[in-house]
Amino acid sequence: MLLLHLNQTDETAWAQRLRRHLHEYPIVRRGDSFNRDDVRYVLVWKPLSDAFDGLDNLKAVLSYGAGVDALLTHPHLPDAPIVRFVDPDLTARMGDYVVANVMMHLRNQSAYIVQQRARSWRDHFPPRAADVSVAIMGLGELGRHAAERLGAQGFQVRGWSRSPKNIEGVVTFAGDGELDAFLADTDILVNLLPLTADTRGILRRALFVKLRRDRLPQGPVVINAARGGHQVEADLAAALSDGTLGAASLDVFETEPLPGSSPLWALENCFITPHIAAVSHPESGARYFANLIRGHEADEPLRNVVDRARGY
Repeated sequence: MLLLHLNQTDETAWAQRLRRHLHEYPIVRRGDSFNRDDVRYVLVWKPLSDAFDGLDNLKAVLSYGAGVDALLTHPHLPDAPIVRFVDPDLTARMGDYVVANVMMHLRNQSAYIVQQRARSWRDHFPPRAADVSVAIMGLGELGRHAAERLGAQGFQVRGWSRSPKNIEGVVTFAGDGELDAFLADTDILVNLLPLTADTRGILRRALFVKLRRDRLPQGPVVINAARGGHQVEADLAAALSDGTLGAASLDVFETEPLPGSSPLWALENCFITPHIAAVSHPESGARYFANLIRGHEADEPLRNVVDRARGY
């Protein structure tokens, strides 16, 4: 039996989608009458504190999200495999966001926004993509795809991860010992890291000052589409105000929705979006989890299982 525990979304619609793929396999929602001992899989999104109560026979916890940092801190998380959502559509959407924002900053769009408001006609000549280094922190599924897309646009592409990776066309760095070398030749920094104890607060002033400053006329740029916990927003606001950073694109925040009192709202060189960089498509999610359950019931191994020790 599959139990749906999906907050802030339509569980009825999800049940209908999943039944189209799973046919006779039993699917229940939280409000249904069922025996909790019969639940073998639970599909969760923002689970409440009692989400796992009485689920003693679980084969897997299915997470409708690419990131599992919040799920891993759940006070009653059961000792069952956790499967995260990996989907080509979600990956492509993240690539779209990264490429769009990198191109926007290459063309110094923040300067043109200021000029438009001032009704000032002045041209700026951007550097060539081939002369600009875009560096991606996090080389998992999303990071690899973004790197490939940026390489196809002609940028110099660099990547940094906790463990060594080998990606064609990407200059890669790994571990704390190579972080400074990675940052030294970086013009646009893209964060796609998982949120762990080691990466929390990594986007802070001490990192910003190590970025290269002689290629983009406005100065180095930070793009964060991973988790709000990666960034120190006071440092971001200060760096965007004093010229340490030329611009930023932020899709995630320490507190969401971003409070109206945040100084980031007023900064003309800060581009804010409401956590929409890679929105999961429900139909893709239903197909993914239905295929996973069918396969596992046929004794196939689970895919995309979270390593709890690493946090992703």
